[in-house]
Amino acid sequence: MRKNPFVSLLLFTFGASLFFSCQQKQKRDYKPTDFTPAIAAEVRDQVMAFEAFVSDSLQPAIDHADHDYEHLKAAFLKTRLYYKRFEWAAEYFVGTTAAFINGPADQEVDNADLLSAEYARGLAPSGLQVMEELIFPDASAFDRQNLQKEVAELQDNAQVLRQYFTSRTLADWRVLDALKLEVFRILTLGITGFDNELTLNSMQESAVSLQSLQKALKHFQQTDQDAQLLHRIEKGIQVLQNNKDFDRFDRADFILHYGNPISRGIAQMEKRYEYPLQYNRLLKQTAETLFDPDAFNVNAFAPDKALYYTAERAELGEMLFHDTRLSGDGSRSCATCHPPSNAFTDGLPKHASLQNPNQLIRRHTPTLLNVALQSNYFYDMRALTLEDQANDVLHNPEEMDAHIQSILVHLKKDSTYQKLFKKAYPEVQTPIDSLHLLNALASYGRSLVKLNSRFDAYMQGDQTALSAAERRGFNLYMGKAKCATCHFMPLFNGIRPPKYVESEAEIIGVPKSLKDSIIDPDNGWYDVVGVNYYRHAFKTPTVRNAAQTAPYMHNGVYPDLESLMEFYNNAGGTGLGLSLWNQTLPEDSLKLTPNEIKDLIAFIKSLNSI
Repeated sequence: MRKNPFVSLLLFTFGASLFFSCQQKQKRDYKPTDFTPAIAAEVRDQVMAFEAFVSDSLQPAIDHADHDYEHLKAAFLKTRLYYKRFEWAAEYFVGTTAAFINGPADQEVDNADLLSAEYARGLAPSGLQVMEELIFPDASAFDRQNLQKEVAELQDNAQVLRQYFTSRTLADWRVLDALKLEVFRILTLGITGFDNELTLNSMQESAVSLQSLQKALKHFQQTDQDAQLLHRIEKGIQVLQNNKDFDRFDRADFILHYGNPISRGIAQMEKRYEYPLQYNRLLKQTAETLFDPDAFNVNAFAPDKALYYTAERAELGEMLFHDTRLSGDGSRSCATCHPPSNAFTDGLPKHASLQNPNQLIRRHTPTLLNVALQSNYFYDMRALTLEDQANDVLHNPEEMDAHIQSILVHLKKDSTYQKLFKKAYPEVQTPIDSLHLLNALASYGRSLVKLNSRFDAYMQGDQTALSAAERRGFNLYMGKAKCATCHFMPLFNGIRPPKYVESEAEIIGVPKSLKDSIIDPDNGWYDVVGVNYYRHAFKTPTVRNAAQTAPYMHNGVYPDLESLMEFYNNAGGTGLGLSLWNQTLPEDSLKLTPNEIKDLIAFIKSLNSI
């Protein structure tokens, strides 16, 4: 539900450290399979074809757009198809350059505490999505000067890719990893309109992406099972090519019968090849589908390997979570605002302040379910780890108003805690300290991963798990309603697949109250990053368990899913008459019918944890 913001250059800073941080399984003088040079050569040739088309067809179409605007549109759409031929390799091996070829059209700053404000302001979007907004929907958008600038940058970045795939050796296991991630990219972004919001040529582009995978995978073919995989891909390509209607495409059926079997087949191929490196990323390297019960890694955003989740640490954290001695006056625990019986929310627009019970805290209390499966915490995304989040809450005068050293005094006198801390951190001589207190609370948070809804059962093969209305709702969610372009499947939060590194923030125009059309004065992420574009920007929360976690938004302004859907259907703040120059939500009505909204809500209810 957004104008897609621009991917920042953090892939090789914080993002890269998370996605590519790895551990060596064993030392090995790695030698590529005989056919991997041929795959690299194919990618290089595809990049060269892209360069040639941009120079020989797109550039002249821009120059002559005054006389034949339809030809410009057609040339642009074909340019995108040329890119999709090598997207799988560009995104995986040269992600920063790929971001300048097909990165979202608006400025984005992720994990901004790692960036200076000046650097953040210097990030400028570039590439095909920027060009789309300069061409579509009609000639009134045409901007020759900026299009010519974009073409020059496309050519420069394509040259970087060409040089990379000319000079690099591709390891077999990394090629298969990249191909599997491209399947996940197609399922989560490709068929949702994420990167072609105005043209919605999603199925045709996804078909080209699958064709490129098919071509690369033929090099790995050895068995009858491999032949069946290639046949399945061929059938999937045909389904995409024969279903061009964006709103009516049955994404549930496609994912279940093509997407999941294809990614599973590639995962079976992977087992023939040794993984010399194991990446520590949120989506596990070993995941066969996005819906495997153990597909996601709860330790991906832990601050250190020594602080990874264990059952003993979670047990200790749960006891701390319910202990009122963690508040300054001993009157509340973490569970006061996050009661487990209510999906770890309090059901209130805002909780009362501990400092002044007659006042409310600044923001609504979010659920803690699946809290480990995201990279930033709080609505303004100011904390990067659950440990940071716990520390912030404990010291916040309105929330817990505590001091860790005072808490530790109580804990050290408690024989039960002494035993639990020693059990949780047996390698530490004196474990009752601030680091392990915060880590225990964080470990309890990491234990709250529940990806066991009826929707998950459906995607794992139980076709009776969803009703017809819920299936229709899912297809709306992934298509016409545009929910999936911000709340990404299968986590349904704002951490962008398939690398799952950056959490996104959006500006949607949340009102102060339902009585009047005044923007809520909370500046959100702007107060953290100081970038004007992010005034009134807030983290994209999870839709999982949303039916249990009303009210909604950072200020709790919408009491139920019906009022929330009306807000989105009417284009957010724009539909309320708010003037927001930086709104990332599309400014046109979604035109959902009352029955479609009912189906959408039915699907959201199917995301409740069991």
